[in-house]
Amino acid sequence: MKLRPLHDRVIVKRLENETKTASGIVIPDNAAEKPDQGEILAVGPGKKNDKGELQAVGVKVGDKVLFGKYSGQTVKIDGEELLVMKEEDLFAVVEK
Repeated sequence: MKLRPLHDRVIVKRLENETKTASGIVIPDNAAEKPDQGEILAVGPGKKNDKGELQAVGVKVGDKVLFGKYSGQTVKIDGEELLVMKEEDLFAVVEK
């Protein structure tokens, strides 16, 4: 799969959510909330600022990020569900 985002957009793969609670209760797929964390798979070149200069995107491939529950546009590529969103839709980078 080759997907190249344009401008300041990023391609994000949601991280898998836990299917079991701490006490051992199994959560069915239809009741589980969508995770709001993901991994950056691809990054666009950036967008132009007011002066016409290209402003690079502040995240890189492999970064773990936080985003809103309803952020981005869901696309299905090769059977895999991915999100396409603007960099400004990201809340934070998760650092270890």
